[in-house]
Amino acid sequence: MKKLSEYLFFISLGGCIYYTLEVVFRGFSHWSMFLLGGICLLFFEIQGRAVNWEDALWKQLMRCIVFVTSMEFITGIIVNKWLGLGVWDYTNQPFHLFGQICLPFVVLFSGLCVIGILLSGYLSYWLYDEPKPHFHVL
Repeated sequence: MKKLSEYLFFISLGGCIYYTLEVVFRGFSHWSMFLLGGICLLFFEIQGRAVNWEDALWKQLMRCIVFVTSMEFITGIIVNKWLGLGVWDYTNQPFHLFGQICLPFVVLFSGLCVIGILLSGYLSYWLYDEPKPHFHVL
């Protein structure tokens, strides 16, 4: 039951944070972005806990960037291409792939990943008595 509560907490928190950021910076968002943000924050916590928060921050960041970019691509294909909802379109951005992911946003999301890794590590420690994270760069 504790894990279910923890997972729902991180999904809800990540969803709220990402949805709010989109509304602040874009003026709107979509429910799928709530779900995507929640799944990503949950992944940050799970990957950190899996290595007892001992991996260097750059290694955790690389895992999270690959995960976030992959999830954004998959979500974009489903939401934008298959369902035709047009939630976002990066075709006017450099180095894009089918307009669903692009290099400038991968860089932007990497900054959010760092914040998410730190936040999820300390929240899991403070709220759920998980091991205390020991973040180090190298």
